[in-house]
Amino acid sequence: MPSHRRGFFPEPLAAKVPEITFLFWVVKILTTAGGEATSDYFALDLGSRLEAGVIEAGIFLIALFCQFRTRRYNAWAYWFLAYSIAIFGTGVADAMHLFLKIPYSGTTVLWAVVLALVFWIWWRNERTLSIHSIFTRRREIFYWCVVFATFAEGTALGDYTAVALHLGYLASGIMFFFIIVIPAVAWSGFKLNSVVAFWFAYVVTRPLGASFADYFSKPHSLSGANYGDASVALITTIIVAILVGYLAITRHDIQQPAPEQAARPATVNDDGVGG
Repeated sequence: MPSHRRGFFPEPLAAKVPEITFLFWVVKILTTAGGEATSDYFALDLGSRLEAGVIEAGIFLIALFCQFRTRRYNAWAYWFLAYSIAIFGTGVADAMHLFLKIPYSGTTVLWAVVLALVFWIWWRNERTLSIHSIFTRRREIFYWCVVFATFAEGTALGDYTAVALHLGYLASGIMFFFIIVIPAVAWSGFKLNSVVAFWFAYVVTRPLGASFADYFSKPHSLSGANYGDASVALITTIIVAILVGYLAITRHDIQQPAPEQAARPATVNDDGVGG
């Protein structure tokens, strides 16, 4: 059997991540909001953080399995894993604060170091951080490690600004909205490197979405609108499912083969596992 077909998780046939469109950013921000609310619902409304952690880890492992069994980008598998990381990453970041007693400033710095380290290892091995280069298994592993670190970092940062700095959830959300505009303006008007602009904006989507999710879900005593974690989680999940269904049907977010990918020898058959 050829080497690319060996193992439980086959080598990709094509790009494993979507093209970056306006709808990508909409869905990304909604997954961060939904993940925050869902994690808080599991942890607070179910009454046991241990049970919540087991549920979140289980969802994450199932989503990880689905994504790595596909051989090219599949909207359902990709966004299922992104959503599960939003949930599980929130739980991990919160656990570090609640159980290990690390202050929000500490977890923010810690996850920033982890994120920088993963970026460095990725660059050292692949010489690219572009999302248009995710067509090998190793690059996909680096990609999802970065995604997990960005979710945990964003959770810690959002809590730091809202709670430790006493800005409140709404003010934090508005602040991160203006921050996320910076890379867009710098890229379009001042020729900021597209990879730098993408990852800058990607990191900020987490505290942006989570801050607004907390604002709508948390009680008035915590500067929230008091709609509840369950309601916010349900609504955002439904919206995400509708948008991902649209992407899966229209396939508007399928990447065109990158030059490096097109130049690879055609040594694989298009009869592998996954869509």
